[in-house]
Amino acid sequence: MKKVRLNRGEKAIEKSLLRGEFRPVRRSEFDRIAKAIARRKKDAVLNIRVNGQDLASIKHKAKALGVAYQTFLSELIHHYAR
Repeated sequence: MKKVRLNRGEKAIEKSLLRGEFRPVRRSEFDRIAKAIARRKKDAVLNIRVNGQDLASIKHKAKALGVAYQTFLSELIHHYAR
């Protein structure tokens, strides 16, 4: 049988499983989570030109929130689109 090599993240998950940190969920809850993840999937690319000062301000605000500025912009667009 071929030995499977796990990366660092996979090893952390395995250790968590062995410690009993995960619990099974109902199928309905699993489906709800899967749909939420699918809705947030980023599947389009957007290229725009913006004012340099505006971009610097956005980057500053994103950093203060502890997120990447592209993630911050994506969330702003998502919020506005809804």
